Amino acid sequence: MNASPLPSTDPALSIRGVEVVYPDGTVGLRRTRLSFVPGEFVVLLGPSGAGKSTLLRSLNGLVKATAGTIEVAGIGDIHARGALRRHRQRCAMVFQQHQLIGRLTTLQNVLTGRLSYHSTLRSLWPLPLADKRLALDCLDRVGLLDCALRRVDELSGGQQQRVGIARAIAQQPRILLADEPVASLDPATSMRVLGLIHSICKADGITAVVSLHQVDLARRFADRVVGIGSGSVVFDGPPAAMGEPVLSAIYGAGTPSPQARREQPPTQHVSIPLPEHAA
Repeated sequence: MNASPLPSTDPALSIRGVEVVYPDGTVGLRRTRLSFVPGEFVVLLGPSGAGKSTLLRSLNGLVKATAGTIEVAGIGDIHARGALRRHRQRCAMVFQQHQLIGRLTTLQNVLTGRLSYHSTLRSLWPLPLADKRLALDCLDRVGLLDCALRRVDELSGGQQQRVGIARAIAQQPRILLADEPVASLDPATSMRVLGLIHSICKADGITAVVSLHQVDLARRFADRVVGIGSGSVVFDGPPAAMGEPVLSAIYGAGTPSPQARREQPPTQHVSIPLPEHAA
């Protein structure tokens, strides 16, 4: 299912020397340099606590970098005056816990994806008919058009995650970030939901950065995998290059990946040279 290699082009999003240190002194992300090509589907792979969410959330300013710069094509440094709001308008996010409003209908939740296009005063009134048509189209794309008027807290976990995807694409984003979007779903539903995100991003030419811990899903859907371990990038390359030495580097020195633990005894750790983009 992996797409053919993407042509070389200017990055849609790049980070240069980005580091995140939390107020208590914990290092969430060590100095890192990465870039993401337009239309690319990138998976951030690693165990819990490795720094995937910190990296992902720094890309839209939910976590502020303590060093380095984050630049977006057509906008520049996202922390320049007025830039972050413009970036967030076209940078959608899908969360692990959905972040939906249970008492509202499915359609109303999807329409919240359009609020950034309106002033605060305008958003107090019903949104334009064009926005409602767009939201309904987004629900249709994720297979939930018949649930448009149902309260979202009446839906299953997989359906709620599809509502979150519909809300994200209602922003008409250039970049989509997804933080462990299938972590709370069963394997079959995880495959369907991640396949839906992948197919929409490819159809719309959206640059996607998705954090996962499932090696099999990364291999199936990613154009490129960025392995994160202990706050640093330890691998950056195609899924086909993820042999057991690479997986051991991602999941810890001498510690085989979850998949390897199921399939074979632990292998001896092989040291992986740090790539140039990781500071």
